[in-house]
Amino acid sequence: MRNLYISILFFCILIFCSAQKKASEQFLKTQKELTDKLAEISKTASFNGFGVALVNDQKVLYQNGFGTAGLNPFQKYDEHTVQNIASVSKTLIGIAVLKAQELGKLKLDDPINPYLPFKVINPNYPDIPITIRQLTTHTSSINDNNEYLTRTVVLKDTVNLAENLKIDISPTKFNSPSSKISIEEFLNRVLSEKGQWYSKDVFLDKKPGELYNYSNIGATLAALVLEKATGMSYADFTTKYILKPLKMNDSGWNFNTINFSKYTRTFIDKQKPYPYYSLNTYPDGGMLTTSDDMSKYLLELMKGYFGNGSLLSKESFKEYFTPQLKAENFQDRSNSEYSDEYNMGITMGFGSTGNFGHTGGDPGMNSVIWFFKDRKMGRYLIVNTDWDNKASGKDQKAIYDLLDEYFLKLDAISRAEKHEK
Repeated sequence: MRNLYISILFFCILIFCSAQKKASEQFLKTQKELTDKLAEISKTASFNGFGVALVNDQKVLYQNGFGTAGLNPFQKYDEHTVQNIASVSKTLIGIAVLKAQELGKLKLDDPINPYLPFKVINPNYPDIPITIRQLTTHTSSINDNNEYLTRTVVLKDTVNLAENLKIDISPTKFNSPSSKISIEEFLNRVLSEKGQWYSKDVFLDKKPGELYNYSNIGATLAALVLEKATGMSYADFTTKYILKPLKMNDSGWNFNTINFSKYTRTFIDKQKPYPYYSLNTYPDGGMLTTSDDMSKYLLELMKGYFGNGSLLSKESFKEYFTPQLKAENFQDRSNSEYSDEYNMGITMGFGSTGNFGHTGGDPGMNSVIWFFKDRKMGRYLIVNTDWDNKASGKDQKAIYDLLDEYFLKLDAISRAEKHEK
């Protein structure tokens, strides 16, 4: 009888292993189908290179890169190609601030000035303090004025400097490498009454907390508050508490922290690259990462939304994903399903249907992360070429249609595998 039980158990194990192998083979086959179809799009796309990632609430379903990262010499764009992700970077500010709150270093509703080495006061409402929460929800009344816009983008080197400084990237502009300064010095010069670039138009004639006004400089100020509250640079804090725990080993905040040989050029068009550049206000848009690493980040955000994240407590993730604003906080409110400015969490944007994500754009690139809560789906797309209004939207839709189609297939296989286990 004992031998019979052993035989039955062995037979069951064989069946289980066979089913698992079949499911895994089907998963890989489906991934390959998606790869082949995206590769076809890359042959005629209006952008040189692009990266994608796809997750459900349990695992990374897909990540890859396609097309060209460099022309001379040729460099392929793949899932390990490093690229700046622009304003999608801001989503890390919210996680970092909430982690600092968990560590007892600050509180969201704290006024910012006790943390800062210089005063930041809206001259129109000098008695109303600006809070950390307002910085992270773009309601601080701090405005991206011309001084901010024209001084933050800095060229990496002096190669063809005179020519590169003339490139039109309105409303911003390139600055020489010698213009590189810390976020503290930059913010001091722009926001402090005694700062050499200070102008009253860096503040709106609105009370702090009253009006939603998307503010890059306000987001960077939240990162500086975190630095002063924790005694760590923003780059070091986010590396310790976000990048390393998620094993985002190919990501960083400056060229010295990533494998520069894998860094993509960004392009004016399919023939002409931009010079390499970085940002003085790097927390608001200077994250350098890969599609592979972003897939890990998307998975953590999706898990966090459903109460299973590892970076923050359930309570902190709930705060992060809670829309913070009311109708009266908006003047010209975007009602688009895919706009990330219908409402705001703690730096995470919400569309009008309650789905959430963030978009980004800088010279030669566009990026977007977007999460569909009911489908438990998260997707990422980044391109390394200036957006062509006639063609790029069509290419983007073709990519999204494939990602949506193959999410259903990969998600079903993934959940079947888990059920069989």
